[in-house]
Amino acid sequence: MKQTQLFKEFFNSEKAGGLTLIFCTLISLLIANSSFKADYYDFWHLEFKEHSIEHWINDGLMTIFFLLIGLELEREIYKGELSNIKDALLPAFGAIGGIALPAGIYLLFNYGTPTQSGAGIPMATDIAFALGILSLLGNRVPTSLKVFLTALAVIDDLGAIIIIAIFYSKALFWNNLFIAIGIFAGLLILNRLKVRNLIPYLIGGVAMWYFMLNSGIHATITGVLLAFAIPFGNGDKKSTSYILQHYLHKPVAFIVLPIFALANTAIGIDGNLSEIITQNYSIGIALGLIIGKPVGISLMTFIGYKLGFCKLPTDLSWDKIIGVGFLGGIGFTMSIFITLLAFDDPIIINNTKLIILLSSLLAGAIGYLLLNKILKFTVQ
Repeated sequence: MKQTQLFKEFFNSEKAGGLTLIFCTLISLLIANSSFKADYYDFWHLEFKEHSIEHWINDGLMTIFFLLIGLELEREIYKGELSNIKDALLPAFGAIGGIALPAGIYLLFNYGTPTQSGAGIPMATDIAFALGILSLLGNRVPTSLKVFLTALAVIDDLGAIIIIAIFYSKALFWNNLFIAIGIFAGLLILNRLKVRNLIPYLIGGVAMWYFMLNSGIHATITGVLLAFAIPFGNGDKKSTSYILQHYLHKPVAFIVLPIFALANTAIGIDGNLSEIITQNYSIGIALGLIIGKPVGISLMTFIGYKLGFCKLPTDLSWDKIIGVGFLGGIGFTMSIFITLLAFDDPIIINNTKLIILLSSLLAGAIGYLLLNKILKFTVQ
């Protein structure tokens, strides 16, 4: 597996961003459980233009994050690890298993209950956190393992985006939706006309976001649509897609995601922890992330390999894939994001965030310790 310069940038920004996320999460949790907790919670729920600051972050600022994910996915499809079908199918099989099994485990405990809508929560992998943990292992990590985890998480996020669009959208306002689709079609026409200037795409993207926001479809989907409307060209450093992706790396890693973490981890631990962790939705999320993710990723990857659909790089082994599977159990950003769409009860939302954090911490710790042992005697 070849490592392009843009992939190196993506990995480096994401791993640094992951460590920043960890820091911001700890700060947020400390404040949320201090004497300032009421003021801290109230700040994120201040109203601006009929919506809270938290809402603007989750529906507006996170669109930029989805734009970067879309650009990364586009690059992987056209020129990266997903451009070769055999290479692409290895993380693709893993992502399918990492989506299906956690959802199945969750539904096993919650089907037919008021919390069954949370099935999408344990499906997601947080790219920044997962790569941040992997980066702690230093240069012992083979390039193919970094690429596998990145491609797995990108495909995983694509699955989460599709799930959000299908299952977590509200009642549709068709006029606004058709206008948004019309703007998207116009941007695709600009692409076909070989318009390379970013300005019309960004202006069109903002307009598309506004109408999508008021259509009932979650507005962050706009980021992915815009990414595929922006010209990719031959993918070199002069291409419009490359330029935008290059400029978005650091703002997303060090501004967008840390702000999201601060706003969405204001979690007060006020209730009985043993009561919280024994709720059906808590058990479904915890088992989905800690067991469903690594088993689903490893099992489906192995099945794809045995059936001859994909190949295993020479410097990868099944124990390394199992270790990365546990890192796939770090849900955080996307899991919290889906929580906010799945539930309305603030107590359930707060408890779910806590379970996501605890489960992600345990999955990440197991993944780190396992990979640290596996790579201990690896010489790069």
